[in-house]
Amino acid sequence: MLSIVGRSANEFCDRQSRRQFLSLGGLALGGLSLPRILEASAAAGEPSGQKLSHKAVIMIFLSGGPSHQDMYDLKMEAPIEIRGSFRPISTNLPGVQICEHMPRLAQIMDKVTIIRSLYGSPDQHASDVCMSGYPIGGRGRQDGHPSLGSAISRLQGPVDKAVPPFVGLTIPTRHAPYSNPGLPGFLGLAHSAFQPDGEGMANMRLNGITLDKLRNRESLLASFDQFRHYVDVSPAMQGTDVFTRKALDVLTSSRLVEALDLEREDPVLRDRYGRGSSAPAFGEDAGPHWMDQFLMARRLVEAGVRCVTLSFGSWDRHGANFERLPEQLGKFDQGITALVEDLHARGLDQDVSVVAWGEFGRTPRINPGGGRDHWPQASCALLAGGGMRMGQVIGSTNRLGEVPQDRPIHYQDVFATLYRQLGIDVNAATIIDQNGRPQYLLERREPIHELI
Repeated sequence: MLSIVGRSANEFCDRQSRRQFLSLGGLALGGLSLPRILEASAAAGEPSGQKLSHKAVIMIFLSGGPSHQDMYDLKMEAPIEIRGSFRPISTNLPGVQICEHMPRLAQIMDKVTIIRSLYGSPDQHASDVCMSGYPIGGRGRQDGHPSLGSAISRLQGPVDKAVPPFVGLTIPTRHAPYSNPGLPGFLGLAHSAFQPDGEGMANMRLNGITLDKLRNRESLLASFDQFRHYVDVSPAMQGTDVFTRKALDVLTSSRLVEALDLEREDPVLRDRYGRGSSAPAFGEDAGPHWMDQFLMARRLVEAGVRCVTLSFGSWDRHGANFERLPEQLGKFDQGITALVEDLHARGLDQDVSVVAWGEFGRTPRINPGGGRDHWPQASCALLAGGGMRMGQVIGSTNRLGEVPQDRPIHYQDVFATLYRQLGIDVNAATIIDQNGRPQYLLERREPIHELI
């Protein structure tokens, strides 16, 4: 938990000890403090040379495994025990239909691409394959490989020293693999996601300035000025190591704090996204219906973050599939269309890639409890922005939605495309592992030609 506390700027030096002053641990993966992450980053060695132009990716994990045949691939010619009760609606792409519970998305289908033939994940309830391209394997989580966010942190570094290149917005879950924001793998903690979780942000205090007061720009700037002055002149701070001081650069940067402060946004735009709640969806152990995070992700990439990850919803619908999904699809429909349209309105659609997907699909046949079970054989994905070719559907499944039929697309094919749009050639880029060996980012290294 981040805790920078004090009654006033004048009382701060006398009333707070250095140990109390530097309570930063809760904003890092596994409880490691931000200074320690920065120290590990320096030890790992950062790439030198000219930085690439700022490209970014927003990765939305649909935790639990979304139902491809209830979202983008409805099988109306199949028997009732396959097709279910949802009906398709037409989109603004001739001949393309999607689920009736996503009417907003249907109107901007020219701005997205749907993959109907995704495959390549085992039956694992984990975000690993969606964050890295690798499922849990013999070498552990992500089979020991870095997530996309960690890889670009290593290869491209920060855009701004006070803005972390990789931010994870996932909420904690009892089933820990759901809340993996993207692990660093063999890159180590130097390239972990920066996680400004709800508890840490709710307890953030800067010399009496709480999050409730962040909208008061003058007070915020005054607090930063007083805090930085104390850092510069206090004898107590002279013994602080360089990594703690770098951490304080991040924590006192108005750029990062402003990006995390949604009160700075027009309420009309926040309502367009849908706001939502940080509570797990339906009270289940999964992601939230928190559309505010879609907006926060956009603000973070504008501030200089290269990769933002988040989780959304509870898609493990072994039961009550057709009772729960209408609400969830409606919230997803609102949040994702607001994000895509916002990126276009701001001219960011060429620079910010968006992907929304889950760890596998659902069974074609509806079970006796009115749900669909795990189905790794076929899944789906939505992509937008990033300068990719939009307004298309790639691939198909067979008549019952069981397996990819035309143009099978592997998870790693999507990653190869995302890396390309970030300016990274996966056929050339390598990262040194802990044994000193260069490792390619992916095993499959051909981008999806329809998207580039």
